[in-house]
Amino acid sequence: MPGEPPPRVVVAGGHSAGHIEPAMNFADALRRLEPTAEITALGTVRGLDTTLIPARGYPLELIPPVPLSRRLSSDLLQTPTRLRDSVRVAGAVLDRVRAEVVVGFGGYVAMPAYLAARRRGLPIVVHEANARPGVANRVAARMTRHVFAAAPGVRLAHATAIGIPLRPAIAGLDRAALRDAARQRFGLRRDGPVVLVTGGSQGAGAINTAVSGAAAALRAASVQVLHITGPRHTVDVPSGRPADPPYVAVPYVDEMQYAYAAADFVICRSGAMTCAELAAVGLPAAYVPLPLRGADQRLNAEPVVAAGGALLVDNADLNPTWIETTLIPVLTDPERIAKMSAHASAAGAPDADVILARHVLTAVAEQRSIDSRGLE
Repeated sequence: MPGEPPPRVVVAGGHSAGHIEPAMNFADALRRLEPTAEITALGTVRGLDTTLIPARGYPLELIPPVPLSRRLSSDLLQTPTRLRDSVRVAGAVLDRVRAEVVVGFGGYVAMPAYLAARRRGLPIVVHEANARPGVANRVAARMTRHVFAAAPGVRLAHATAIGIPLRPAIAGLDRAALRDAARQRFGLRRDGPVVLVTGGSQGAGAINTAVSGAAAALRAASVQVLHITGPRHTVDVPSGRPADPPYVAVPYVDEMQYAYAAADFVICRSGAMTCAELAAVGLPAAYVPLPLRGADQRLNAEPVVAAGGALLVDNADLNPTWIETTLIPVLTDPERIAKMSAHASAAGAPDADVILARHVLTAVAEQRSIDSRGLE
């Protein structure tokens, strides 16, 4: 409303890219809806906070990290003291920026932020990106009615499924319109199937080995490969003949919308952000859950797999033989790829950032109304 002060929002979603990225995507959407919004991010010196958050243009306030161990250990026994100190620092930040709402995405900074907000009677908004919620968001979901999740199957008290906030360059991607330019960008041919291979920002040795080992079979099937190896990895791909389809290996890609536009299919891990992005752009995939957290990553992929938009393969089963016998028949079947793409799109949620931002603005307005009635 005219004359209203700008909303003052604190975002708590630090440590890992899986927490920071949706938090910043939400903040960007909030800034688009309400350009005057005052947004402050909470973070810690552990993890990627000091790198990723300032790069997105938001002020960062650091608080002591409080990892919540799930096992009995000396660290767990020290948690109450650490949590008390972190809540105190987080509360000082909330007071200094005159926060009106705390929006949490889990991670090390979320629990102190939630507790500090509760003590001050501030609205709390929770978003859970993973299929298996973390400790902080499970606790916070019992403190507030503003709870949102990536998918309907997430076990979180009274959560509303909205998807995961994504960058507009991904959520609004027109793959068909960008396809030719994207393929030219990577040195791929305009025609013929392209499989994108990625193990996440750091790469994945098992995926790299399996796909590079199947290079000859992929070439023989006229399948092009765009392989993002990870900055610390390389792949040994035998040189092909000039007439062979390209096998392009790069360590990293900054603007993933071009990689997605160039591709017809993806082989990748099944982190929450990856699953959300591929569904939003309608890319079918073969998901390979990370073995150490395979149960969690498997859950992230299951909805789109059940919808017919993806395959699921265990890390131990991914090898050149699986690619030759199971995947290549899919990659060379345009009709099946088209159907899987449609099913993947149906499972996507490209507008989660705006939905969440609008809800937060509503929560601020409701709290202001309650506060104004209390002053009458």
